[in-house]
Amino acid sequence: MQDERGRSRTLLLTGATGFVGRHLDAALAETDWKVRRATRDREQAAEPGWVFLDVEQPESIRPALQGCDAAVYLIHSIDASDDYPEREARSAEAFLSAAEVAGVKRIVYLGGVAPEGRGSRHLASRLHTGEILRSGKVSTIELRSSLIIGAGGSSWMIVRDLAARLPAMLLPRWLRYSSWPVWIEDVVIAIIDALDLPLPKSAWFDLPGPERMTHAELLSRVAKSMGKDPTLVGVPVITPTLSSYWIALVTRANLALAKELVQGLQSDLDPSGEVFWERLEGRKPTAFQTSVYQALEDEAADRVPTLKLIQRMRERIRSGA
Repeated sequence: MQDERGRSRTLLLTGATGFVGRHLDAALAETDWKVRRATRDREQAAEPGWVFLDVEQPESIRPALQGCDAAVYLIHSIDASDDYPEREARSAEAFLSAAEVAGVKRIVYLGGVAPEGRGSRHLASRLHTGEILRSGKVSTIELRSSLIIGAGGSSWMIVRDLAARLPAMLLPRWLRYSSWPVWIEDVVIAIIDALDLPLPKSAWFDLPGPERMTHAELLSRVAKSMGKDPTLVGVPVITPTLSSYWIALVTRANLALAKELVQGLQSDLDPSGEVFWERLEGRKPTAFQTSVYQALEDEAADRVPTLKLIQRMRERIRSGA
């Protein structure tokens, strides 16, 4: 895309090698944005189209942002350390400061839904990151999504593995809470639209999927989509800690990820502000069942995102629907 003077625009894509970043990178190829992909791998950073950036090394941020008109912030951390929320906050502060100096006009940040209850460290950290990025001079749009459906996503991987491997499902109390799962393709389209949303100031929007469902319903519907019909057994006395070990045992998730996921599901994850789709004429989230079938199909392919998914995203970008 070009600015008001007809000059081509440059976009810094952080998290380019992650789940959302890979899908977004593929879709951006259909736009006129000149994409500069950020990586902590110095060998990869030497390749055309890539640049070294490690937000925990603040001196690397400003060179990566130099000459950029916009940035997409897809940096999240989940690990077993006690201080990762503090590290995430420092990283966001350093990134915002560098973006202001570089003259960046728009930051789009993909965050998480605000829980009705206390929530987990991970959710609190993601919300705090959004607050930091929106606090500066750069017009920042924070998009808050709950579980993202799509091959390659960590939360989807856990749901898919649980649905596939268990003939019976133990249902601890936290599976009674609800959320609005959203399809990765919709998330990508929303981020691209947010880059050019006419909005001089910073703001946040919820990015829900089309249906509200309990986490137990989510597991059951995914299992049935795979041709399975597991028995659901309510066991409310299972603690979040035991649930974490259970998830780590029967899925590909590590224990740190499982613990944060379970803690994040201790309350309803409902939209609490303006829904982003209301700002986009003609855009609406994909039907839940369609996204599940597509995610299951994509997992059988050799690459993520698949060529089929890339083509569909490109067609949506062209049509504006």
